[in-house]
Amino acid sequence: MGTQRNGFSKRETFILSVDVGTTSIRCHVYDKSAGIRGSSASLLQVSLLYPQPGWVEIEPEDLWKGFLTVVKGAVQDAGLQMCQMESLGISTQRATFMTWDRNTGRPFHNFITWQDLRAAELARSWNESCTMKTVHGVMKTLHFLTRQKRFLAASLVVFTAQHASLRLVWALKNIPQAVEDGSCYFGTIDTWLLYKLTKVCVCVCVCDHQMCWSGFICSLLSIPLSILPRVQNTSHKFGTCDPSIFGVPIPIMSVMADQQAAMFGECCFDIGDVKITMGTGTFMDINTGNKPHTSVAGLYPLVGWKIGADVVYLAEGNAAGTGAAIKWAQDLELFSDVTETEAIATSVEDSDGVYFVPSFSGLQAPLNDPKACASFMGLKPSTTKRHLVRAILESIAFRNKQLFEVMLRETRIPITKIRADGGVCTNNFIMQLTADLLGRKIERPSHFDMSCLGAAFVAGLGTGYWRNQEELKKLLSTDQHFLPLRSKAGWDKGCPYRGVLQSWERALQRSMHWYSQP
Repeated sequence: MGTQRNGFSKRETFILSVDVGTTSIRCHVYDKSAGIRGSSASLLQVSLLYPQPGWVEIEPEDLWKGFLTVVKGAVQDAGLQMCQMESLGISTQRATFMTWDRNTGRPFHNFITWQDLRAAELARSWNESCTMKTVHGVMKTLHFLTRQKRFLAASLVVFTAQHASLRLVWALKNIPQAVEDGSCYFGTIDTWLLYKLTKVCVCVCVCDHQMCWSGFICSLLSIPLSILPRVQNTSHKFGTCDPSIFGVPIPIMSVMADQQAAMFGECCFDIGDVKITMGTGTFMDINTGNKPHTSVAGLYPLVGWKIGADVVYLAEGNAAGTGAAIKWAQDLELFSDVTETEAIATSVEDSDGVYFVPSFSGLQAPLNDPKACASFMGLKPSTTKRHLVRAILESIAFRNKQLFEVMLRETRIPITKIRADGGVCTNNFIMQLTADLLGRKIERPSHFDMSCLGAAFVAGLGTGYWRNQEELKKLLSTDQHFLPLRSKAGWDKGCPYRGVLQSWERALQRSMHWYSQP
């Protein structure tokens, strides 16, 4: 969708939407047809800081400046005025948080990102504690007595450094002034942006995992409930931008986490709808309706969105090292431009028996091994760069198949449609191989910033800019359909990739439990 500068009247209004990612911030101005009238992206404003090994932070003021820059830039790019912006939607990365003084707004520390590992030792300590062993034992007993799956799932729960809860515990212990005088606020990026935009000491947010804070977990970890923001609906008037910021008061009508926003942007509104986002990592989500999914294989139950009284839940599986593996290969000079990888992979018949395990950050569902290592296996004198590149791209599709199979097995929900987005989905080799392995048609949208679009859709529904979800479905555009070259029956009878996949799974097993510590 290109930028259109002309053809509007002053009476026309538009929806602003911002997506705050890990290393970039993007803003689009959407019109009634969900077309992009103006865009702005800031790739340099959000710089990751690494003050110590394993620590990953973002400077709050840099993020705030980047946010303001892209919003103003997108409106300017559209040739519009701020007074024509009907509402603002915000999508942000998950589990990145900060604490700050509620009276002065002064941060007590930088944003601690979702990639940060400073709580790894704390997680290990908790997982080996008598408290956790007791919790697991009680849950196993309850499962034995009731045969309810949720108790079995609870008996397998462990803490990881990715959980914001343990990183918050670390912050509260190591930055005691944050809670001593009772002036501490805790918030993820969305909460802090609301605080900055409204200039009001009212902290609100959308909780991703449940509809209220867990008193049990907060008590267990000694996290004061008083520092936590209120939980609100996804579609809600969170406040109005202070006029001193953009010159006019713009209502903030949606706040969403990135994957949930992408799911909404893909119009995956029905039970069984699946979204695959392939970016730095892969996130596969399925709409499970009004009931959260209980998983024993590593899928996460999430609140997709809550609009009015209606709650939609998702089950999510993720695989780290998707775009990250491609970027690593580029840094090794296996190729100079990412767009070359498709042609390189198809220039050879196969990977010559070479298999790549994309586990730079361990292996997630269904193997769930944080100690797995990344590796190439099957290297031989005949191996070329082209075989290595093909093996890397194949591994991404293989992980997609793994996630899809565990999703089918666990949820037992019939799949209605599959939509793919994210930067990696522009690679036709990965898309076609994924469609072949899944035995399903996969739709790729014309526009890849689905998190931005999802936040815009929710904001627009909140103001009546769009009437309902059926109208949104009609606005969705598709760039290409990837049809499986073989049916599932054909796969079972004999597919060239069947043996390749089995050998790759052997390579996975060889890479597991490699490190002594995650």
